[in-house]
Amino acid sequence: MTTNELQLDPARTALVNVHWQQDIVTAHGAFAPFFAEAVQRHGVIDKTRTLVEAARDSGVPVIWARAAFQAGYPELVMNTGLSHAIKDLNALVEGSPGAQIIEELAPLDSEPVVSHPGTSAFPVTPLDSILRRLRIETVLFTGVATNITVEGTARDAVNLGYLAVIVSDACAAATDAAHEATLETFSLLGQTATVDEVRAALQGVAAQPVGSAS
Repeated sequence: MTTNELQLDPARTALVNVHWQQDIVTAHGAFAPFFAEAVQRHGVIDKTRTLVEAARDSGVPVIWARAAFQAGYPELVMNTGLSHAIKDLNALVEGSPGAQIIEELAPLDSEPVVSHPGTSAFPVTPLDSILRRLRIETVLFTGVATNITVEGTARDAVNLGYLAVIVSDACAAATDAAHEATLETFSLLGQTATVDEVRAALQGVAAQPVGSAS
């Protein structure tokens, strides 16, 4: 895919942050062996915080998606290795510290938080309704893991008619190879951009070419 210039209308853009939860992205979380090292090594939390602040300053709605399950996991469909891992690790239980969004990226009281049981934040949640009520056309995505729920949610956004942008340096996966593979594939469906490119576009600065991983 040829590179495209990123153009954003803050009034028609939303930022969706996926799975910035203690069990997923911190060194003491249940999934620390999978994701914490990459998140730390690439400074993804700080980059995401910079983007969240830029979105708030530009009037862009900020939305948070999290995985959370009732004790015993009655809503978890045990049809994937990931589902079994969640249950085996006793992770992401509603009300537990591990299910909470990390302090560095704490949502404002005015920012919606949607909870979901699968690998996309759209099914059985109000996310689509929230975006449509706000008349959103373009959705920016950050989060972990790039190749699982970030990609799953972004693909659903495309299928629902939104323009989707994965913010490449505000995401992480278990391996850099998995992260890069998603970015390369997703360039056929939407766009990828760095935090700096998104900030420039939100501020009306001449946008930089996007479409390749940072």
